[in-house]
Amino acid sequence: MSTPAPDATAARLRAAFAAPAVEARPRAVANTVTFAWRALLKIKHTPEQLFDVVVTPIMFTVLFTYLFGGALAGSTAAYLQFLLPGMLVQTVMFTTIYTGFTLNTDLSRGVYDRFRSMPIWKPAPLVGAMLGDQLRYTLSGLIVIVIGLLMGFRPGAGLAGVVASLLLLDVFAFGTSWIFTAVALWVRTPSTVMTLSWLVLMPLTFASNVFVDPATMPGWLQAVVAVNPVALLVTAIRGVIHGDPDAGAIGLALIAPALVTAAFAPLAMRLYRRER
Repeated sequence: MSTPAPDATAARLRAAFAAPAVEARPRAVANTVTFAWRALLKIKHTPEQLFDVVVTPIMFTVLFTYLFGGALAGSTAAYLQFLLPGMLVQTVMFTTIYTGFTLNTDLSRGVYDRFRSMPIWKPAPLVGAMLGDQLRYTLSGLIVIVIGLLMGFRPGAGLAGVVASLLLLDVFAFGTSWIFTAVALWVRTPSTVMTLSWLVLMPLTFASNVFVDPATMPGWLQAVVAVNPVALLVTAIRGVIHGDPDAGAIGLALIAPALVTAAFAPLAMRLYRRER
């Protein structure tokens, strides 16, 4: 029986004990895009999620215009020009609740337990889901615009104003959604997420300039509206969509989502690591 040459034996030993090649992990951006696509596929396979996105904008826009337009502005046409930018903001703000709701639903079903065993960038499931929800925000805003156009709304800035308004709304909604993401990671059930989220949104949207001019309000309420982030956003959107943009108003509108992101994004990540 022939004995292997020393060099061949050494080569086999080195091959046997060599560390296996480690595959490079996907990058953070690729992971995030993958989970954003997952969020979109969830909408495709559960289209009932779009019910509120589609029905709520139509209901609120039509209801408030024809119920209060004549009394508040003298005509529904004049009131629609005032109301629709505010309805854009209210609709998108209401839609942000579903970011936290769907996240908590996935957590309660153990979906995120599967993600933690994957060789991925750890925050990708969270950030990707939030980015995927941007489509939901844009869609709800577009529905309001289309309904408004059918009812007689005419944006003074044309298509450019509409696009700029939707971009501003998406930025604001992304910042605001960090609040509901943190809430979803803190509480145990989706119904609790929904309840707490409405407690935040209802005062912000109704104690604002969405429906009426704050000049008609008591002095103490005018002071509240003057610092209400939703009211600041409505003011900025009205200027942009009607062709009279105010850089100062836009800057003030963007302060709130920046501060919310700075405060709640680290908190949400901390809660997310705790979940994991």
